[in-house]
Parts: sequence; structure tokens; C-alpha cells
Amino acid sequence: MQVVSISSLKGGVGKTSVTTGLASAALAAGIPTLVVDLDPHADASTALGVSPDDQLDIGRMLRSPRRAHLADNVVPSGWVEHARINGRGNANGSANGRIQSGAATSVLDVAVGSAYTGIYDRPDLGRRDLRRLSTVLAGATNYELVLVDCPPSLNGLTRMAWSASDKVTLVAEPGLFSVAGTERTMRAIQLFRQEFAPKLSPAGIVANRVRSSSAEHTFRLSEMESMFGQLLLSPHIPEQANWQQIQGAAHSIHHWPGDSAKNAAGLFDALLQNLLNQGSVAPAGAVRDRSLR
Repeated sequence: MQVVSISSLKGGVGKTSVTTGLASAALAAGIPTLVVDLDPHADASTALGVSPDDQLDIGRMLRSPRRAHLADNVVPSGWVEHARINGRGNANGSANGRIQSGAATSVLDVAVGSAYTGIYDRPDLGRRDLRRLSTVLAGATNYELVLVDCPPSLNGLTRMAWSASDKVTLVAEPGLFSVAGTERTMRAIQLFRQEFAPKLSPAGIVANRVRSSSAEHTFRLSEMESMFGQLLLSPHIPEQANWQQIQGAAHSIHHWPGDSAKNAAGLFDALLQNLLNQGSVAPAGAVRDRSLR
């Protein structure tokens, strides 16, 4: 099982959109996946179409991690039912978020986010608190992939996620402030590895909301290639005009009609494959100095 944190120091770069795009690709590929919505805004839970009953949200699971029983509290994404309705073979849904289609089984479950997690989003968490998510995820035995949607900060929740993760994926727009924030986050990962998580590695950087017609984006992408080298993942994700509509309808990109969505789904398929195959191609602190324009 791989645990991957999706992080960004700067808000508004589409971090949750990348998380849900990767989750959509994992569902389409039949990779059993859990999404942990650690952001107190809980936008990933909304986009994934969850309908919780009496399950504990992730904040309350973190409060008592040894008694949380993750398997009893995850909620299947509504996307699983959409996939069944859209005719994935003779698929049959079930209560734990699985689709049966012959020998194939698809799983997409969600540890639901809530504002309650905000009590841990402070900079002074000790080592015991940083292990809370790791303890909860010890019960995640039915998944090949865990995606953790982090809040846009380097406070306690993000550090808790990094402590539980094998890899960190950063999301950045090709803009001045986002690139600078990504550089700072890469250095923060290096320091965090040294003190808390020596096995943590950078899975890479996703350039999101890219506008090919923008000279500024072209310049910043070139700058990112120079700064981060192989850590800059491909493909880049272009700005998607109907992304808010897709998320508002709680659909996956792979089951939204139209050529634009189809093309975006293909990009996320390739991005997921590259992310999962990405080794620690460079130390987390191996960021070249640069002069911002």
C-alpha cells in the first residue's frame, strides 16, 4: 500500500482537484483506493459524493486513533454507483464501495473530512500527535493506494499526513507566488524527513491549471523544470473550464461527458501512473537556486 499526501503551501492552486482527479483515475484503473480528507474545509468529501450515516469523520477518528476502527467508518464514494450505472460490465455495487465486474473489483472509499480536524492544525504538535493518522491508517488493509488531501499550510495536519505517508506530491500553478511556495515546501519536506520521517520521499510536483496561451505560464514552467528537474511530473494539467461544474455535480472526471473531460481523464490516468512509478529521483532538498523574474 502506498500512502501519498497531496500538499501545497498556497491555497487556490487546485490541490483538491488534483486529489479527486487522481482518485478518479484510480477508480477507472481498478486500484483499491482510500481518500483521506484531512482539509477542514472537506471539499474532497463533497466532490467525491459521500453520504455518511453514523460513521465517524476523520477528525473524530484522529481524536481516538487506537479505537477508531477505520474500516467501520469509511464511506464509499458516490462515484462507485455512477460507474455502475454507466455500465462497467455487469457491475454490482455494495455497501463498502466496491464494484464487482467479473474478477475485477473497484474500491473508492473516503475518510470523511470535517471542521473538527482543525483542532490539530496548529504548529506545535508533538511527536505523539503527529502519529495519530499513522495509527488510524494501520487499519487500512484493503487498499493499494491512500491519497491524503492536506490543508494548504505547513501546520499540524499537513505534518501529521507527512508522518503517515510514503510520498508527498506537491501541486503548483505556474505563477510567481505558487512556484516560490513550492520551493519553500520542498525545503520543509527535507527538514521534516531529517527530524521525523527519514523514509518520506517526494513523489513529484504537479503543474496544475496550466494555460498554454499564457507567456507567464510558459516562463514559469521553464523555471520549474530548471529548479525541480525530474521532480516536475508529466503531464501538466491544463485549466479545465467546467471543473467546478463537475465537482459541484459530485461526478468523477472519467464519467463526465464531452471531449474536454475525456482528454482531462487521460491526463490524470498518465499522471497517476507516473506518480506511482516515481521513485525518490532527487533528495527533497535538491532544489536549485533561482532568480524570480
